[in-house]
Amino acid sequence: MNVGICIHHASENMRRLIETAAENGFHHGQLISWEPANWTDESAAEISALCRELDFTITAFWCGWVGPKFWNFTEGPQTLGLVPVEYRHARLNNLLDGAAFARKIGVENVVTHMGFIPALPCDPNYPGFLAAIKFLANELKRHGQNLLFETGQETPVTLLRLFEDVGTDNLFVNLDPANLVMYGMANPVDALDVFGDYVRGVHAKDGLYPTNGRHLGPEVKVGAGKVDFPKLIEGLRAHGFDGSLTIEREISGEQQRIDILDTKAYLEALI
Repeated sequence: MNVGICIHHASENMRRLIETAAENGFHHGQLISWEPANWTDESAAEISALCRELDFTITAFWCGWVGPKFWNFTEGPQTLGLVPVEYRHARLNNLLDGAAFARKIGVENVVTHMGFIPALPCDPNYPGFLAAIKFLANELKRHGQNLLFETGQETPVTLLRLFEDVGTDNLFVNLDPANLVMYGMANPVDALDVFGDYVRGVHAKDGLYPTNGRHLGPEVKVGAGKVDFPKLIEGLRAHGFDGSLTIEREISGEQQRIDILDTKAYLEALI
């Protein structure tokens, strides 16, 4: 197991971003990108060259999609991921394009938020959503890639059932333990009992449970929230996970840098 970092894909300053990560002792990271305009051959060549030069490995490509997005319990179900029918076709194309970009930089794991996946198989929106995921999974499989679902907007059982219904062998979990807490969906340590064998990526992030029915619980620095990282790491090891704990701290400025470095030291001591 190692400690990685999230790097946000930019049209410029990629050298500075990866250099800074390397200078801070990171050699693994997920590349997060919400801008399809950045998925160019030129950008892929630059990123690949920088990774070789700086001994940096991109463990996953976190692929965003177009259209509105509200990270809450009221507008979120109608706007996030592939669940809303009106955005599904365009976002499928985004994910296919993002997967093609990932191949150009030598990355096999493609991660995204799929939205508030219907919890009941009898939900009228479930068959169409299921068909879209099957199509996407098979397209990625043709190219030797995996599709990773970032946790948060669904219960672990809902995600497991979807994997079983799709039936391909390239669907996995990008475990964001803070999201499971912040959305009030599960205790992340217990969630490993349900989908632990599917975990291929982890976001090292912490949070608190929601205290009302409209807004997520807040994200906090690792160690200050409800995620029990010692037990989580123990559980991940029990399920054979030996990848990156990728730090994601969703604030900005100097405090973000301080929290990331503190978290790095904390996680490395646990590992």
